[in-house]
Amino acid sequence: MPEKRKSSASDSGKRKPWVDPDDAPELTDEMLDRAVYRVGGKIVRRGRPPLGAQPKNSVTLRLDADVLDAYRALGRGWQSQINADLRRVRKLKKA
Repeated sequence: MPEKRKSSASDSGKRKPWVDPDDAPELTDEMLDRAVYRVGGKIVRRGRPPLGAQPKNSVTLRLDADVLDAYRALGRGWQSQINADLRRVRKLKKA
């Protein structure tokens, strides 16, 4: 059975020295100004907009290649167009 290696004082010298997190620089107003995105003085929130009262659900749908190509050829918003077409065919009112 192999012998267990004992730690020695020389092993502790290989570790990086501990840095106190309180040594981080203080935040300045200049740093905070760079942290927000402004357009015309108005702060613009980045990321996904808040979901409405009835958010859409994500589904997996298998379509024929020619149908998918036809919708993708419409450009941006092709998934919304599928949604609109399905609403029209099923005679569903806009939610």
